[in-house]
Amino acid sequence: MKLIILLVLLFPATALAGGMNDDPLLTKVMVNQLEFQDAGSNSPLAWDAEAWVGKDLNKLWLKTDGEYTNGRVQGAELQALYSRAIAPFWDAQMGWRRDIRPRPGRNWLTLGVKGLAPYYFDIDAAVFIGESGRAAARLKVEYDILFTQRLILTPEIEANIYAKDDPETATGSGLANIETGLRLRYEIRREFAPYIGLNWNRLYGQSADYAREEGAGVDNVRLLIGLRAWY
Repeated sequence: MKLIILLVLLFPATALAGGMNDDPLLTKVMVNQLEFQDAGSNSPLAWDAEAWVGKDLNKLWLKTDGEYTNGRVQGAELQALYSRAIAPFWDAQMGWRRDIRPRPGRNWLTLGVKGLAPYYFDIDAAVFIGESGRAAARLKVEYDILFTQRLILTPEIEANIYAKDDPETATGSGLANIETGLRLRYEIRREFAPYIGLNWNRLYGQSADYAREEGAGVDNVRLLIGLRAWY
């Protein structure tokens, strides 16, 4: 008995359990899309990436996406979010979104949810509250279709809605755009997967009118080649 008491005093419970931590600090970086898009005379480089650090229930998320073409960043966005698990496979997220390009930049309060819906649909939905009475909403849905354990087709769709016109950034009220993509990747390793695909983006309403005034297209279809990676 004395020997047991001595062992407990010398080796705390965590040590007796092999030094295991039931809620360790974890990190992950995900490059969902890093791709060249065939757009005729130029080939834009587009990206969509996320990273998080935290524990099981609470995490800090960073999200960014954008496009680089003609030697300059044409569009770029950054989000910093606090994420809290609210149900199995679902997180509530709150934080800040910064539209870096186009200029002038805009700041938004972000409220959203991210998770896995029934039948394995990956959902990322958010509302944004901006300055001067601006508001917006976004819904992004994607789904993985496995042909084999390595060959995977991912359809996705994203819709953006704005509450009021913003002529300075060429954004109109109502449904601004719907973007759909189809990407076929081959996972050389789960963490490293090149892909090919097709992307279609359509502008609507006043957003389409702004684009026409600038001589830009409102209905764009692009072939693409890219890389998906995480660690």
